[in-house]
Amino acid sequence: MALNLYNTLSGKVEEFRPLEENEVRMYSCGPTVYDYGHIGNFRTFVAVDMLQRYLRLSGYKVRHVMNITDVDDKIIRNSARDGLSVKEYTAKYEKAFLEDAAALNIQQPQLVRATDHIMEMAQFIAELQNKGYAYRTEDGSYYFRIAKFPAYGKLSKKDFAGMEDGARVDVDEYEKDSARDFALWKAPKPGEAFWDTPIGPGRPGWHIECSVMSMEELGETFDIHAGGEDLIFPHHENEIAQSEALTGKTFVHFWFHARFLLVEGEKMSKSLGNFFTLRDLVLKGHKPSSIRFLLASVPYRNQLNFTFDGLKQAAVSVDRLRNFQARLRTGQFPPGSTPAMAELARETMDRLLAGMDDDLNTAQAQAAIFDMVRKGNAAMDAGQFAKDDALPLLDALRAFDDLFAVLQDDDAPKIAQVVEWAKSAGRDQEISQGLIESVGAQQVSEAEIEKKIAEMEGARRSRNFKVSDAIRAELGAAGIMVEITKDGVRWKRK
Repeated sequence: MALNLYNTLSGKVEEFRPLEENEVRMYSCGPTVYDYGHIGNFRTFVAVDMLQRYLRLSGYKVRHVMNITDVDDKIIRNSARDGLSVKEYTAKYEKAFLEDAAALNIQQPQLVRATDHIMEMAQFIAELQNKGYAYRTEDGSYYFRIAKFPAYGKLSKKDFAGMEDGARVDVDEYEKDSARDFALWKAPKPGEAFWDTPIGPGRPGWHIECSVMSMEELGETFDIHAGGEDLIFPHHENEIAQSEALTGKTFVHFWFHARFLLVEGEKMSKSLGNFFTLRDLVLKGHKPSSIRFLLASVPYRNQLNFTFDGLKQAAVSVDRLRNFQARLRTGQFPPGSTPAMAELARETMDRLLAGMDDDLNTAQAQAAIFDMVRKGNAAMDAGQFAKDDALPLLDALRAFDDLFAVLQDDDAPKIAQVVEWAKSAGRDQEISQGLIESVGAQQVSEAEIEKKIAEMEGARRSRNFKVSDAIRAELGAAGIMVEITKDGVRWKRK
């Protein structure tokens, strides 16, 4: 099998082959750090994380670069409004983004920041001007001349044959059917932050930033460029135009775009009251692992309807996986192995990899692992499971978690971090009781829990159920769930 990916540029699913035999050079559009990231943003970031994880699992060496857009229209406007420098304003939101990404177990790529590459952007624009693709206006701004690039529209599949030559658009984000010369460099307006460069004072337009930073880090041509579907036009279309105009080479071979999501069946918007950041959801009592699981549950090119019922079901699913993993590790099974379980592990791995090879079909991958959980539990319950059967099933779970990253019970410290942030931000009233219990559970050390469990088991063996129940209730009050099974006592933090 080989990885087959949908390539937005060709408009079809193609076998992925890197330009260099075993190395993948990949760039993804990161956050514009003017506010906290919402779940629509993180659906894309989780999808990109799944892609790079699967490339690594498939044996590739991956160089993944992601930009931090720390200068654009909104940042300039908001920093001026708040009386802060651009760096002061964006530092808060960049820190929050990185914390939120870590909470979702998104592996951090190599980060590049727009403000660290201003001079390189100015040089890039000067070279475009020398080639006749860029022109300077009276106010000192520079624009890209779309009419000089006949292939414009090849990514978005839009027909711009009738566009008005010489019409310009100054804002970074604009109407999806608008094709006008776009800003490469913006002369400063009164009160705006700016940089002094050889092409004059000002700041870069949004589109030039990614072209410059990606090519500096990955070369003039690289394997994969990823982002949300909203970036296809104009952002990525403009990246292609300015990059290929400068180099005369193919900019990127595979374009990977994740669809945005709906919330309870509607487009997410603040006016509808269905606009949620990751922190909003955590404050409502939802675990980061549940959120990641739900965001990854629907293949990246399909519309995901994000619902609170779905989020609750995701939590149940994650618990089911964690409980199965714990049962494999701690269960008391007879010695030996059974051919049926070895075959189940092989079949699960085959289905898992086949699903991911099929354009990252995460739904198929999840179905494969839950079939394994169901059949494995049934074999244990029927006494048809042996000690050596656990290892191959644990290996399959490990491969699954290399991608989905939800099996480690590490939610509590992440929740505690959000609780502390909420307190400092004056949002104490939004902290749910469930969060308080989760934070309390984290404050009890594993050694203390194991000591209490041992005392509880001792009381049960001596049939002192009053003491046993009291210890169990004490642990429950501290946010520790205790489960008594035929395989022994298991516990987990709420």
